[in-house]
Amino acid sequence: MPTGNLSDVIVVGAGMVGAACAHYAARAGLRVTVIDRGSVAGGTTGAGEGNLLVSDKEPGPELELARLSARLWTELAASLPERIEYEPKGGLVVAADEAEAAALRTFADRQRAAGVTAEEIPADRLHDLEPHLAPGLAGGVHYPQDAQVMPALATAHLLRAAGERIRLRLGEEVTGLLTGTDGALRGVRTPRGDVHAPYVVNAAGTWGGELARLAGVELPVLPRRGFVLVTEPLPRVVRHKVYAADYVADVASDSAALQTSAVVEGTPAGPVLIGASRERVGFDRTLSPQALQRLAACATALFPVLGTVRAMRAYTGFRPYLPDHLPAIGPDPRVPGLLHACGHEGAGIGLAPATGLVVARCLTGGEPSLDIGPFDPGRF
Repeated sequence: MPTGNLSDVIVVGAGMVGAACAHYAARAGLRVTVIDRGSVAGGTTGAGEGNLLVSDKEPGPELELARLSARLWTELAASLPERIEYEPKGGLVVAADEAEAAALRTFADRQRAAGVTAEEIPADRLHDLEPHLAPGLAGGVHYPQDAQVMPALATAHLLRAAGERIRLRLGEEVTGLLTGTDGALRGVRTPRGDVHAPYVVNAAGTWGGELARLAGVELPVLPRRGFVLVTEPLPRVVRHKVYAADYVADVASDSAALQTSAVVEGTPAGPVLIGASRERVGFDRTLSPQALQRLAACATALFPVLGTVRAMRAYTGFRPYLPDHLPAIGPDPRVPGLLHACGHEGAGIGLAPATGLVVARCLTGGEPSLDIGPFDPGRF
């Protein structure tokens, strides 16, 4: 790495993925500047639930990334302060009828073959795990590897843990990329001046496509809007991350239309978080009564006890969606010095550590811990 630069690498984006890239790069000995036009966790990360899931991943590249991240999250939870609210509470996926139960069993069998721990739960044992579940469900699968963090706190602590090796420049928009005569990147341009480094990591989340265009390349990241309902504080009525089996199909869908499926979980602070909705409407933040009504109906169908609980607020976020549902991770073959770490859709919190480790190893010439070919940014 050149030593005359202020930084060895610039990470654009101070969300969870950007923080993980900066964290692991700094741990590898690099000097990192993180630039964001907003605040730490001010975009998609701050609107997320903090899910760290293997249960919703089809066997394949994304599941391998999730399994590596799950191991890394346990290490981070041991080294970072307890305030990140890491909860290895496990997930429970439930089926409404026998057809869904059969499909869920088949899906779980395939995941087990890929190394996931998945325990089938018959209908008469569901209430042992979740006493307040609705009666009449056909069964489920328990995933003890699923966990949760408080995303904004975890992001902040990842950035803070590396000490002076990470410099933050917040409220500063990247308006251009600097290149040398050979076409390789030399840094970024902002309204406050140029920032120099031989490498730039695109961790701009939903806006990753815009940053790529500044480099003259196409990365077809699209925003996929979602809402989360937040209830008043409650005793722990929901013990696990609980969701309906049709949630997995919604995650994998290419539809632009509104889709909702029941995703319900408690938090250490007491409120219950209720999702999940998906729709492609650009960056429209307009509150959708239809989406919120559907979320409430899905949640109370799964947990009738929530029918008398007040929803205190709702918040909106935009998942960074790529057409093949895989993130773009690693060097861009079209622009020397540019790396991407975006397009994780709704899984960015969970997949961040593995993404950050892969990017750090690409920067330092190390061997990635898994095959990153499927995540090649040049595939588009």
